[in-house]
Amino acid sequence: MTPSDTSKPDLSGLRIRRESEQPASSNPRKLWKIILPLGLLLILVASFFMFRRSLASATEVDLVTASLTYPSQENAVLTASGYVVAQRKAAVASKGTGRLEYLRVEEGDKVIKGMVIARLEDQDMIAALEKAKADLEVARADLYDAEQTLSRIKTLHASDLASKAELDAAQARRNRVSASIVSSQAAVRAAEVAVENTRIRAPFDGTVLTKDADVGEVVAPFASSASSRGAVVTIADMSSLQVEADVSESNITRVRLGQPCEIVLDAYPDVRYPGVVHKIVPTADRAKATVMTKVVFRELDERVLPEMSAKVTFLSGDSAASKVGSPPLLVVPTSSVVQRTGNPVVLLVRDGKATEAPVRTGRTIGNRTEILEGVSRGDQLVLNPTPEIVTGTNVTPRSK
Repeated sequence: MTPSDTSKPDLSGLRIRRESEQPASSNPRKLWKIILPLGLLLILVASFFMFRRSLASATEVDLVTASLTYPSQENAVLTASGYVVAQRKAAVASKGTGRLEYLRVEEGDKVIKGMVIARLEDQDMIAALEKAKADLEVARADLYDAEQTLSRIKTLHASDLASKAELDAAQARRNRVSASIVSSQAAVRAAEVAVENTRIRAPFDGTVLTKDADVGEVVAPFASSASSRGAVVTIADMSSLQVEADVSESNITRVRLGQPCEIVLDAYPDVRYPGVVHKIVPTADRAKATVMTKVVFRELDERVLPEMSAKVTFLSGDSAASKVGSPPLLVVPTSSVVQRTGNPVVLLVRDGKATEAPVRTGRTIGNRTEILEGVSRGDQLVLNPTPEIVTGTNVTPRSK
C-alpha cells in the first residue's frame, strides 16, 4: 500500500442537492399553489350549476297582496273626487271707511251672530251722534214753547183779543217745530247708523278661517286703494260643510238625489263619513265635461275642515248606508283560496318559497273573500295556485 492509499478520501463531491433531487410533487408550497385555484374553480362551477338549477325549477306565479277593505265597498257604484266647501261663508267687511282700532278674534275662534268682532275709529261719529241728540232736545224745547204760545193765542182769539193772523202764525210755528223734531230724530238715527257702521259684527254663528286685516290698517268697503283692506275676517259656518264632487257626464245617470255615499278625506284615509247626495247642479262644466254634485255629511266632527280633498263613493241601495263606518275587513282574491285535505288554505310567498297556510274565511265581497285567521295585512299570496305548488316550492313572480 502506497502512502497515497492511506490518505483520507475527498468527500466534497458527495454533497446532497435536495432541491434538484426531490420531485416537484413533494414540495408542499408548490402543491397548494396548484390545488387552491382548482378548488376555487370547482366551487364556482358547482355554484353556477346549483343556481341555474334553482332558477330552472322556480315556478312562475301571479302574486296578490292581502289588504283591507270596507263593507260598504261591495255596494259601490261610482267614485268621484272633490273638496270640502262651506255653504255659508262670508268675508266680513265694514260699511264705512276708517282705521281699524280694535280686533277681537283670530283664526280658529268661534263667533256668535251679532257679536262685535272688530271696530273702526269712531270718535267723529260719536261726536256727530251727540250733536244730533242735542239738536233733538232743542227742537223738543221749542215744541213746548210753541204749544204753550198756540194755546194762549187760541184763548185770546176766542175772546176777540187776538187776530186770526196771530192764531195762524202760532199754529204754523207749532207745525214747524214738530217737523224739526222729526228731522232731528232722523238725524239721530243716521248718526247712530254711522256709529254702528264702525262696528263689524258676525253675520251668523261660525268659525274664523282667516284674519285679513290688522289693527292700524285702513279698512274700506271696496278696498279702493292698495293700502286699504276690504275684508277684516273670513268666517264659515262649519255645520254647513259639504263635499262638492265632479262627476263625469257619462256617469251622472248613476247619481240621484238622496243617494247614500261614503266620504273619505285624504287627510284621514282610515275614517269613513256617511253622506247623502243633496244637490245635482243643473249645469255641466264644458272644459272638464263634468257635473257638480253636492254631498252633505250625515255625521261631522272637528277634523273636517274647508278646502280638504275628499273622495266620494256613491253607493247603491239605502241599506248600504248602514255599512258606512263599519270596521275594515281583511280580504284576499277568492281565487287565491283553495281547498286541500278538505280545508281552505292559501299559498304564502316568503323569500321566494311557497308555504301552505290554513285560513278561516268569512263572507264574500264581490270577487274577494274575507280572511278571519291565518293571513296578515300585506302578506303576499299565490293567485290561482295549482296542485303542484306546495310548501317549499320555489316560486318567482310572473313577468308582466
